[in-house]
Amino acid sequence: MAGGGAQPLGVKKERAAQYKGRVTPYVVYSCLVAALGGSIFGYDIGISGGVTSMDPFLKKFFPVVYHQKNSGTQNNYCKYDNQGLAAFTSSLYLAGLVASLVASPVTRNYGRKISIVCGGISFFIGATLNAAAVNLAMLILGRILLGVGIGFGNQAVPLYLSEMAPAHLRGALNMMFQLATTSGILTANLINSGTQHLDSWGWRLSLGLAAAPALLMTIGGSLLPETPNSLIEQGKVDEGRRVLEKIRGTKEVDAEFQDMVEASELSNSIENPFRNILERRNWPQLAMAIFMPAFQILGGINSILFYAPVLFQSMGFGSNASLLSSVLTGGVLCGSTVISIVLVDKVGRRKLLISGGVQMIICQTIVAIILGVKFGDDKELTKGFSVAVVLVICLFVLAFGWSWGPLGWTVPSEIFALETRSAGQSITVAVNLLFTFAIAQSFLALLCALKFGIFLFFAGWIVVMTIFVYFFVPETKGVPIEEMTLLWRKHWLWKRFVPEVTIDAEDGEFTKNGK
Repeated sequence: MAGGGAQPLGVKKERAAQYKGRVTPYVVYSCLVAALGGSIFGYDIGISGGVTSMDPFLKKFFPVVYHQKNSGTQNNYCKYDNQGLAAFTSSLYLAGLVASLVASPVTRNYGRKISIVCGGISFFIGATLNAAAVNLAMLILGRILLGVGIGFGNQAVPLYLSEMAPAHLRGALNMMFQLATTSGILTANLINSGTQHLDSWGWRLSLGLAAAPALLMTIGGSLLPETPNSLIEQGKVDEGRRVLEKIRGTKEVDAEFQDMVEASELSNSIENPFRNILERRNWPQLAMAIFMPAFQILGGINSILFYAPVLFQSMGFGSNASLLSSVLTGGVLCGSTVISIVLVDKVGRRKLLISGGVQMIICQTIVAIILGVKFGDDKELTKGFSVAVVLVICLFVLAFGWSWGPLGWTVPSEIFALETRSAGQSITVAVNLLFTFAIAQSFLALLCALKFGIFLFFAGWIVVMTIFVYFFVPETKGVPIEEMTLLWRKHWLWKRFVPEVTIDAEDGEFTKNGK
């Protein structure tokens, strides 16, 4: 589509001030249903750590770990050090990594909605298999199917939320995914706390209840509208405009619609989004898609959420106390996400990420000092120091919950141009799941080897990621998703990689720097 004179490629000019509309009940409903994808992700994060600390589960599937835990001969840090047990947790995320890459062409070619439904169906089948497992092979197969569901859901849901939300509230509505994730974690911790006393079938109930949010996601997803961006990208321009008018509550959507059409024209000219995303002009977005999810995991939050009961038991907490402590951290995480939803579109992404990082560094360091001085291989923490550790961990979780937790997903989901959006989201999810797999598989061994130093290991990474945000992450607050490319041209570093690509008014040829 040629304009008058030379204009930037894709979205040709800033039209944000001309955007009309409001947050309609229709878009809120759509975002709530889509965010259920986060609840199944969170439920599994919370449920796996509690189940792996239950004696009946360990007896049936991991008798070696059961013996280590109860023999009294193993030091506190190494009671759960077993690669098979770690694989139970981590196999899901390896499967999710592969599935997220498969989900990218499905999401781009057939829409966000179908990926959400596929994710729900796969997760439902996986949860059913886990609940009925009679041997380790059946258990792992169920975990793999859960991973496929998470790969599809995490690939499609953040995109769906970003594209449905109006620009001025995109951060808050996008965080419905993270709020659902933290709610799923809290729900799982509460269920684990209640089912731990149900002997041989308590763990089955914990694992099987994951089917409930998956069923809701499948049914709700089938009733969702497709996003206007996706419809226009598929050539259904008139339908895309009708949906846009409906979700904005007005027919005055010309500016936003024009941005979508221009972005779609460029998107459809790209045959291979994954190859395109490697081009120099897309390096800024690629850097965000790699480093943001990697840092989110390297900060250590998943180790605490996956293995909270195991971690607290290793510190000398009893079974009941460890599960209740994990319920407390889950509740703090859920509440802190609400804080982020309230602040993100007022304060901005950068301030939340940096301030949260500083608080997380302090908390990890304090926990390491307490454990280094007061806790050893064969001695337990006193009650006072145990309470102090839980409180500091809660402060760490609080900081993560209003900073890196939601924003580690929000920022990558809102920065890509339409032509690389599904590929970019796939990379984000794949990197997140790759590092999640690596940490989940290695954490028990690292805990055994590094002891209290594991917290200093994570604190060091938080220092790196806070510096990264300060220098390299631009503020995306209030920038329309289709105009995000213009943001990189204003950054002190990234502007070197994003040339002024223009369209010649006469022949429609794409040129760089007007040449």
